[in-house]
Amino acid sequence: MRSKLLAVAVAAGLGVTSFHVMADPAQANSKTTQSSQSAEIEALKAQLQALQAKVVELEQRTDAQSDINVSTGQAVEQVQKQVAATDTQVKKSADKIAYKGVNITLGGFLAAETIYRSAQEGADIASNYSAMPYKNVQTAHMSEFRMSARQSRLSALAQGDVNPNTHLAGYIEMDFLGGAQTANSNESNSFNPRMRNVYMTSDWDNEGLHLLAGQNWSLLTLNAKGIIPRTEQMPPQIDAQYIPGFTWARQAQIRLVKDWDKKYWLGISLENPQTTFYSSPNQANAPVQQTAYNIGAGSGFDSANTLSLNHMPDVIVKFAADPGFGHYEVFGLGRAFYNRYAVNGSYQNHDTYGGGWGLGAIMPLIDKTLDWQISGMSGKGIGRYGSTQLPDVTFSPQGNLAPIKESMILTGLTWHANPDIDVYLFGGRESTSKKDFIASKNGALVQLGYGNPAYNNSGCDTTGAAAATCVGNAKDIWQGTAGFWWKFYQGKFGKMQFGAQYSHTEKEAFAGQGFVNGVLTNGAASPKAKEDMFFTSFRYYPF
Repeated sequence: MRSKLLAVAVAAGLGVTSFHVMADPAQANSKTTQSSQSAEIEALKAQLQALQAKVVELEQRTDAQSDINVSTGQAVEQVQKQVAATDTQVKKSADKIAYKGVNITLGGFLAAETIYRSAQEGADIASNYSAMPYKNVQTAHMSEFRMSARQSRLSALAQGDVNPNTHLAGYIEMDFLGGAQTANSNESNSFNPRMRNVYMTSDWDNEGLHLLAGQNWSLLTLNAKGIIPRTEQMPPQIDAQYIPGFTWARQAQIRLVKDWDKKYWLGISLENPQTTFYSSPNQANAPVQQTAYNIGAGSGFDSANTLSLNHMPDVIVKFAADPGFGHYEVFGLGRAFYNRYAVNGSYQNHDTYGGGWGLGAIMPLIDKTLDWQISGMSGKGIGRYGSTQLPDVTFSPQGNLAPIKESMILTGLTWHANPDIDVYLFGGRESTSKKDFIASKNGALVQLGYGNPAYNNSGCDTTGAAAATCVGNAKDIWQGTAGFWWKFYQGKFGKMQFGAQYSHTEKEAFAGQGFVNGVLTNGAASPKAKEDMFFTSFRYYPF
């Protein structure tokens, strides 16, 4: 800046000098003397010095003004950041209840929902896919309609920071889908609250460690981000029983997770074990009889239920990655099954092992517009981790528990049509392999296991046929579903939305005995059960 101003001044001074030099010869011939020329030159030098002084002064003023502008801009920017941070903090604080240094955030929704099924299940908002009736059951020819508010949900999250590195939290979540013996739909509809999630967490930022203890979604449930509680990614449906093929459980556990820069995650979880069994209709004729594999529920449990006998936790290890585009995970499950029976007159405890592996991914096919998710699992003795609740194990003729092989897969798209409307399309399937046995007892053949082709399925497609003529072990259960959610109000008073869902579900049995030309033949009958369901839901999220 200074050099430019000085150049202008010098140019101006030289211009004046040149003018006088050209004029001097004529004046010298007439009037001007040498002394007058010297005086003029001195005057020009003084004028140039004065211009240079003004340039320096002007430069100083310009630099000072620039410094002021820069400082002012930085100050304004800093104030804007502070105001934005304060606004954000105020908004967050307004959503929390402060109590003794702990922030409490309330959550949940109030629901008013309707259920229509083309075949009676006698179920509320949560469907029972494995109980879908075959045609021999009279209610398979009758539809059902129900209204329910029981999926309404309440939650509370308590959070406290011990220091900038250590964060503690506790979370509780409940709904009203518990069914005590006194609850019914006749008059007061006295359904009781049900524990969904109750757990505590401790997070250490510097070490990248995360501890969870309590009841939560199983570690094998798909997450939307890392391995972080409350980011579990369920299908966005209304039906409270998730789509066949979705792998999940909610149960007590102790979980430890390590993260690397919140991009890569590795977790291990010890979770509450339970086993679901299939007992053959011919089990009483098996060569070896079970002494113990489950018991009637005792203190603290509903006496109408039974508990499996387990002595080792289910162990799940999971790796997840968030590389910048989508979320990806893979996991492994180890299980132990436990029973007691006599071998050559000697009673012994026996262990049988099962487990499997699974994977999942969530990818934004079109950023903030179209999301795709896929998850699945395969293994032996994993039935209880699927939505259809197919059995984990059956019994071998030697008395051992025999894990049943199963595979599950779920995939779907969610289209965010605009900020107020989401549309989804999902499909899922669970398939088992037969685990059948033929044994001999006292010279007679005994058919045992799951999916045995000698089981009687001859009456499954005949209305009113006896239950004994329809064993109908499920081989495949699949569903396709579509629906939408419309947020018709979003504002300072919360959110209200309306949703609708349609689903078509089919259950197909293993081939069993059926009539061929009037002769009962093994493997001749593979009955199917079909169900069409339609749900609607109004929900208000006040928090």
